Amino acid sequence: MSIRVGIAGYGNLGKGVELAVSRAPDMELTAVLSRRNPTALTLQTPGVPVYALDEAGRLKAGIDVIILCGGSAKDLPAQGPQLAAMFNTVDSFDAHTDIPAYLSKMDTAATDTTAIISSGWDPGLFSMMRMLSGAVLPDGNDYTFWGYGVSQGHSNAIRGVEGVRDAVQYTVPLEAAVSAVRSGANPSLTAGQKHLRECFVVPEEGADLAKIEESIRQMPYYFAGYETIVRFVSQEELLRGHAGMPHGGHVFRTGVTGGEHKQVMEFSLKLDSNPEFTASVMTACARAAVRLSREGVFGAKTVFDIPLSYLSPTDRNTLIKELL
Repeated sequence: MSIRVGIAGYGNLGKGVELAVSRAPDMELTAVLSRRNPTALTLQTPGVPVYALDEAGRLKAGIDVIILCGGSAKDLPAQGPQLAAMFNTVDSFDAHTDIPAYLSKMDTAATDTTAIISSGWDPGLFSMMRMLSGAVLPDGNDYTFWGYGVSQGHSNAIRGVEGVRDAVQYTVPLEAAVSAVRSGANPSLTAGQKHLRECFVVPEEGADLAKIEESIRQMPYYFAGYETIVRFVSQEELLRGHAGMPHGGHVFRTGVTGGEHKQVMEFSLKLDSNPEFTASVMTACARAAVRLSREGVFGAKTVFDIPLSYLSPTDRNTLIKELL
């Protein structure tokens, strides 16, 4: 029996989930929920109904799991517990420092449902790799590099600077730092020694370019302490050359065994589309959420709590025969 999937939120991530579900052999998309006027949405999947988000309660009988595609800052803190009280859910909540509190809220809401949180690629896949590699190499160090890719949060921060019309920011790993880690040198690196920030900025007509650049470079939490390159471009140049959403990164664990032998573990991603890949991870986790729920394993869960085989549409015996 196919897993009946609902999507809450139809932005870039929601559209990515729709594509991922269409490729899953054991899933079907049965509903999309949105805060926008349902009649204003045109889906990629013919025949799938669109409902207002506040109509979710009446759809309980027809959905096995809802994949939540809202933002971590404003949407998920409210929508997550509300929907987890009625449905099995999966989300990509990515405010790292707030995950424990969010997990607790979701666990309280999911009394007879299963809610898998923070299931993108970081947090998510990268979290799994950090945990696994730390278990294998307990005497060692973790290193995470993000990029080359577009940071939506940093891009939005630049757009808030006075005199900026539009902007895109790329997070760029510093190759010297990556090479030092990959060599097993175990370097001690600050965040600013691991990445640089490259900014493509469309200024308002007549704006003070020097002031914009200085405001960006000095912005705390985003750019201060990093090598930051600011390039001013036209709106046409930005749309032509920077409309995509690539991303990726590396997780390393370096350590020693036997007291002297250097060991390096590396997991890396190179993504043409950040939202579509994130959606693919969430869709695999949606399969696991339904399987756990059918076994009566309720409450809020993370990627650390999922049996690995539950992510796959392939049965356990075949996985063992073909992949083990």
